[in-house]
Amino acid sequence: MKSILCLFATITLAAAGPVSLFNGKDLAGWTPDVPQADKDPAISPSFIVRDGMLVSMGKPEGHLVSNRTYSDYTLTVEYRFPKDGGNCGVLVHASKPRALYDMFPQSIEVQMLHDNAGDFWCIQENIEVPDMEKRRPKKDGQKFGGGPDDARNIKNLTDDSEKPLGEWNTMTIQCKGAEIIVHVNGVLVNHGTNCTASSGKIALQAEGTEVEFRKVEMTKPGD
Repeated sequence: MKSILCLFATITLAAAGPVSLFNGKDLAGWTPDVPQADKDPAISPSFIVRDGMLVSMGKPEGHLVSNRTYSDYTLTVEYRFPKDGGNCGVLVHASKPRALYDMFPQSIEVQMLHDNAGDFWCIQENIEVPDMEKRRPKKDGQKFGGGPDDARNIKNLTDDSEKPLGEWNTMTIQCKGAEIIVHVNGVLVNHGTNCTASSGKIALQAEGTEVEFRKVEMTKPGD
C-alpha cells in the first residue's frame, strides 16, 4: 500500500506545472469581443492563429477574452512586434465588457506599448503604487481612478527592459490577492497593491499594431 501511495504522489507532482492557455491550433478557451463585428459579422478577424502562434492583428480593435475566471496566478506571455512597434496590452481581472469608451472591459491593463511595457492602465478598477504623484500624471481636478475623467495611467519603473523590435520579450504578471507584480525580460517594471479587483478574466488586446504571442502560460501557487 505504501508503494502505491508513493507512486500516486509521484504522478501528482509530475502532472503539476505551468498550463498553456493557448493550444497552438485554434482559439479554444477564448472569445473575441470586437465592437465593429456587431455591425459587420463578416469583418476580418482581429485574432488568428498563424504558424502555431496567437496573433493580434491590431485591427479591428477589440479584445480576446478568456472564457474562464482566474485568481492568484502568474501569467507568462512571450510576445514580439514582428513589423512596426505599436500598442497592445494584457488585461487582468477583466469583468464587465466594454465598460470604458464602449471598448475596454473593466480591468487592470498591463501595457505592452513599445517602449512603455509594464505601465498600468486602470479601467473602471484602481490600483496603487509608491510615488503616486510622480508616477501617475494627473491634470487639475483629476483624481486617481479608473473612470473616463480620472488619471488612469501609472508609469512603469523602467523603459529599458524591452528587446529591440522583432525580438521576443517575456512578460510575467503575478496576481496575488490585491497585488499585481510585473516583470519584463526579468526586470521588475511595476508593482501595485490595494487593487480593487482580485479575480477576473484575462484579455489580450488588438489596438492598432500586429503582435505575435508564442506563449500564454499560467502557473498557480504550488505548481
